[in-house]
Amino acid sequence: MKEKSYVSPIYRAVSIAGGQTALARQIGVTQGAVWKWLRGLKRVSPEHAVAITEATNGAVQAHELRPDLPKVFPPPEVPHE
Repeated sequence: MKEKSYVSPIYRAVSIAGGQTALARQIGVTQGAVWKWLRGLKRVSPEHAVAITEATNGAVQAHELRPDLPKVFPPPEVPHE
């Protein structure tokens, strides 16, 4: 069985957007800000988490970018069996 490798949500967003500069333009930040997010030097702000969700058409969700804010960005409910 092949193991799934983890790809960070911000890396997925960059890939979907077509690169750091493209994502930066779409959400109104500098390429340097995106670079810092990718390297974990800065956190994505709540406002930018929402913008990234919109820029990726929901492929990357705000709760994935900021799991430390569950009251602001609650994860989806998992149905119980």
